[in-house]
Amino acid sequence: MKRKRRARMLLTAGAALAATVCAVTTGTADADAPALGSGTGVYDGTVPLTTLKTTAAYLLKDPTRGNTLTTDGKTGAVLTDPDNVWGNGLPTNRQSAGVDAQFAAVSAWDYFKSAFGRVGVRNDGQGIRSVVHYGTNYGNVFWDDSCFCVSYGDGAGNTRPITELDIAAREITHGVTSAAVGLSSTGEAGALNEATSDIFATMVEFAANIPADVPDYLIGEKADLNGDGTPLRFMDRPSRDGASADYYSSAIPFMDPYLASGVADHFYFLLAEGSGPRTINGIAYNSPTAKGNTLTGIGRTAAAAIWYRALTDYFTPSATYHTARASTLSAAADLYGPLSPEYAATAAAWSAVNVS
Repeated sequence: MKRKRRARMLLTAGAALAATVCAVTTGTADADAPALGSGTGVYDGTVPLTTLKTTAAYLLKDPTRGNTLTTDGKTGAVLTDPDNVWGNGLPTNRQSAGVDAQFAAVSAWDYFKSAFGRVGVRNDGQGIRSVVHYGTNYGNVFWDDSCFCVSYGDGAGNTRPITELDIAAREITHGVTSAAVGLSSTGEAGALNEATSDIFATMVEFAANIPADVPDYLIGEKADLNGDGTPLRFMDRPSRDGASADYYSSAIPFMDPYLASGVADHFYFLLAEGSGPRTINGIAYNSPTAKGNTLTGIGRTAAAAIWYRALTDYFTPSATYHTARASTLSAAADLYGPLSPEYAATAAAWSAVNVS
């Protein structure tokens, strides 16, 4: 239980930030000139980065994506580098966590823009701020609307930055959810809030498709926050973590939202991939259904489009699993038609997790 309690404390939707985190020093730009650099993150391996060249150095700030930037939580300053080659993959290098955080922020920007035409978290063209090295021995990461930023702790001993791509993308998605509908963080709405972050974090990971973090339906598998090598979430069968719910029941409204989110995570996997055993990118899954029936998935792209349309057009702040079913069916009808295979699959996937 101690391990599960610690896992549930991670990845919160929001928290108060120290004033120093919101104070940013950016330097003086030389005509705001974008430059193509590269970085090696703790979890991402070597990835491309668009940065800002100034008269003195390069800033970890992307002018092509709404000035998305990464700052050091200890100084409040935007990370800088003299040669535009960032980090070395080791947590002891303060740039390495910044590479992960910046890459996650621009990957989320690119995914939401490409998939849905959404330009930035608030769809206003503004990039977010990532704050790395937040606190001391801080084993958490969180989105903060007031600062329009994600803050990343370095974990126990300040040796395990919590900057894995899907963890970062799920916190950024909390910002999207807040801007789009303002889902509550408690009850069934809280469960849907958490599941929304899991769903789009997974989609960002598949879209980024980097060799160092092979896309999957697991959340937080590389950061090892449980301390035993297990992920924080298993979307094919959430109960694999020993506590999350696979199916809706009368207990769901009273459960911890992180555990209750398993119902929607399971729905999404079934809708996208279908039921039963399968291997995706070398990873084995086996997703059951409540009544043992077989489902065929409609693919990640269509499943994500239905969830996004439901989130932005139909969800309300106090959404429940029952209303989420109705919302996604309305979204499926809008996108594909009420007689379409996608509509039928959406209804079947909800029934397969006991949501009627």
